Amino acid sequence: MSILSDRWIREQAQSHGMIEPFVEAQRREGCISYGLSSYGYDARVADEFKIFTNVDSAVVDPKNFAANSFVDRKTDVCVIPPNSFALARTVEYFRVPRDVLVICLGKSTYARCGIIVNVTPLEPEWEGHVTLEFSNTTPLPAKIYANEGACQFLFLKGEQPCETSYADRAGKYMGQRGVTLPRL
Repeated sequence: MSILSDRWIREQAQSHGMIEPFVEAQRREGCISYGLSSYGYDARVADEFKIFTNVDSAVVDPKNFAANSFVDRKTDVCVIPPNSFALARTVEYFRVPRDVLVICLGKSTYARCGIIVNVTPLEPEWEGHVTLEFSNTTPLPAKIYANEGACQFLFLKGEQPCETSYADRAGKYMGQRGVTLPRL
């Protein structure tokens, strides 16, 4: 398995719609950087957030998720309460090729502020907006800036196409748009 370069990412984005909208080069003036990098793509967080709240004393249960555990906000700056988290989504819509696995890592700018970004791998032939989890590990409120860089996606090419892709399995998060809550 090898990591794929900026040339490959650009070609797939431009000719096969792998990333839409696609930003050709890193944008960084006055913002947290985003766009194509040497061996990855720095995606932006959209302005739609679901901020965790425990106003209704809900229990977090992945098998029976209570949507009232979150408050919805559409904003340019999301403030995450101390020791809490928020869900968001990428601005970009991804279409993963059958012989590629995509891994996501958080941006160092957020990590150095105690804000962790978590995303599970994007499996072969998965497509959609990526749901992002921002965890505020600090005892202070933390800001997330919409339409700026949030995380970097790394593209790994398998030695051969997989036998069964995410699309073949009709995965439950296929084609998701917007911030998507847990499904069983």
